[in-house]
Amino acid sequence: MSFDIIYKKYWDRIFRLCMGYVNDYAIAQDMAQETFISVWHNLSSFRQEADIGTWIYRIATNICLRQIEKDKRIIKAEFPAYLTDEMKQNMEPDIQLLYKFIAELQEIDRIIISLELEDVNQDQIAQIVGLSKNNVRVKIHRIKIQLTQKFKAHGN
Repeated sequence: MSFDIIYKKYWDRIFRLCMGYVNDYAIAQDMAQETFISVWHNLSSFRQEADIGTWIYRIATNICLRQIEKDKRIIKAEFPAYLTDEMKQNMEPDIQLLYKFIAELQEIDRIIISLELEDVNQDQIAQIVGLSKNNVRVKIHRIKIQLTQKFKAHGN
């Protein structure tokens, strides 16, 4: 698969993943670009032992984790910064709450649920975050419970 095809297929997904970590548009763009620079430099050495998407997500996750360590802070906002006011206005109220509640989760939980919402399968999520598939399954279940409780507490 050529780099152009990979870039077009994965850019939006990787950007959203990075936003899940830092919730800052400019920093997320930089991290996504850094991810694809790494993909570009290492594509010829990709051994195809894993799905290319899993490999790219893993690179992005490592870059995001390094950024978090460097900053030692996560900006938590009511909505992800990349959502425009128009997008927010057109969202269903429940979707707005979901974004707010996801932003309140711990970093690892945010990334797991973000990947789940991107329809990444649980085997790949496990490889990306470095957990067992069973651990990922349990975490997803617990995250869903947390989010459900937040909705209930909010009156939804």
